[in-house]
Amino acid sequence: MVQNTPEKISVAVPRMPDADMVLPYLRRIDDARYYSNFGPLVQEFEARIAAGFGVDTDCVTTVANGTAALTLALRAGNPPPGSLCMMPSWTFSATAHAAREAGLTPFFVDVAPDNWALTPEIAGAALANAPGNVAAVLPVAPFGAPIGYDRWDEFSEATGIPVVIDAAAAFDTAQPGRAPVVISLHATKAVGIGEGGLIISRDPELVAKARSLSNFGFQQSRAAALPGFNAKLSEYAAAVGLAALDAWPFVRTGYVRLAQTYAAALSAIPGLSVMPGFGQGWAGTTCNVELIHPATGAVARELARAGIESRQWWGRGCHQQSAFAYYPSASLAVTRHLANHTLALPFHLGLGPGEMNRIVTTVADGLAESAEAAVSAPLDQRAAAQAS
Repeated sequence: MVQNTPEKISVAVPRMPDADMVLPYLRRIDDARYYSNFGPLVQEFEARIAAGFGVDTDCVTTVANGTAALTLALRAGNPPPGSLCMMPSWTFSATAHAAREAGLTPFFVDVAPDNWALTPEIAGAALANAPGNVAAVLPVAPFGAPIGYDRWDEFSEATGIPVVIDAAAAFDTAQPGRAPVVISLHATKAVGIGEGGLIISRDPELVAKARSLSNFGFQQSRAAALPGFNAKLSEYAAAVGLAALDAWPFVRTGYVRLAQTYAAALSAIPGLSVMPGFGQGWAGTTCNVELIHPATGAVARELARAGIESRQWWGRGCHQQSAFAYYPSASLAVTRHLANHTLALPFHLGLGPGEMNRIVTTVADGLAESAEAAVSAPLDQRAAAQAS
């Protein structure tokens, strides 16, 4: 008997505007013959972004990609070369790469267990034992979840240390203050244009400096006044961005409803919890869950056997990656726990009720089998599992 192989369920399927939505903006490019250098579509895109975040237009600048945006925002704060940039190890590698490109040394610290984020309290405690001068702090909004943005302005005022917030996936939750907020417009994000980024701050002078740095350091002339490089957004990327903003109300509603439905279904599974804030009315593009040990590997294997992709988006933390292994770090107990206990399940607008039921059932089965295996394991193995 021939058995039907279940259709593969991808962990992520980017959602970007289709060609028909972008075409009117492309025709405007053809008419204007303006392709780069902060052209009319980029200016319109920035103005719509500014209005959406409730800031003046001069508080927003576009950048060619999110990593470059982080680099420029850090450099705009004039950090002494070689000084430390405090950041969570629990983040995507772009955070650490950006610090290095800004001439800083990553200093990895832990995150709070209740929101998976670096907090001002953790940062303040880490300052006392930092192995050098901390010239910048780079907190991360994990997977787009809300964080206390205003508290980072308070931290910066109290310590005198510039803060840049990596809000790569937080288009729907970011709350700009004086500390620059950097948002990615990568294709995998809720508002995706392929490649792109935003720097938003209520400090227009900082934004103007970042904008100059993204344009060869030019200011009032074509003579370089600052040591910049080319990181401008093209008119073609802005065309996609404008179409993405047109679709945003519909797309946002889809992501919010999907997360709420998913969270309700997953909450019924013993030994599992969804990431902090998931399903609470904001739009992101990932579904991360925390599992009991040692279920992460077992559940991932069970999902793979069922034709369902899963990921550990941030691996085991930046400090475990060879590119960053020799940089200083503080205690990382929570990061190690999350590295061992979290898994990303498929999450995209193409998921229907049948696919979601298949995912939830497979996860529940994998957890149940793992629990049975843990009970039957020798005592020394169980002790080792609990210690991790």
